[in-house]
Amino acid sequence: MLRLHGIIGRADDRAYARQLHALEHRGGIELLFVPPADAGRKRFRLTTDRGTDCAVSLDRDEDLIDGALLYLESDRAIIARFGEQKVWRLTPRDPASALKLGWHAGNLHWRVRFEDDHLIVLLDAPLDTYRARVQPLLDAGEVVERDHV
Repeated sequence: MLRLHGIIGRADDRAYARQLHALEHRGGIELLFVPPADAGRKRFRLTTDRGTDCAVSLDRDEDLIDGALLYLESDRAIIARFGEQKVWRLTPRDPASALKLGWHAGNLHWRVRFEDDHLIVLLDAPLDTYRARVQPLLDAGEVVERDHV
């Protein structure tokens, strides 16, 4: 369990931009999705999108905000996000289409999970931004959108 005490800053602060950008390219950003019921609490325990068990504690005068930077080291950062992780479920038509979709997802540095024959994209931006990148595969019927939440 990783103990996180206090808020370091905001993920969009200029002071952290360069380091967070570099971490993002190395896959070192973890997101801690905080359900609405826990958003006002000063102590809670949650797991990041990468599986890190975190015990969070805040001082009485601190309020958790969306985008709060909770942990920052040379190899990773943990950022709080309010609400549930939004996902987009895609299913390739055949093995060749799966390779194309996998190449796109990897080349675009998408965060993904796999469930059976589905690729689950963890959304960090509006769905249309992701959809535009694989629109030719969707239009050709090589990839089918199952749903998004």
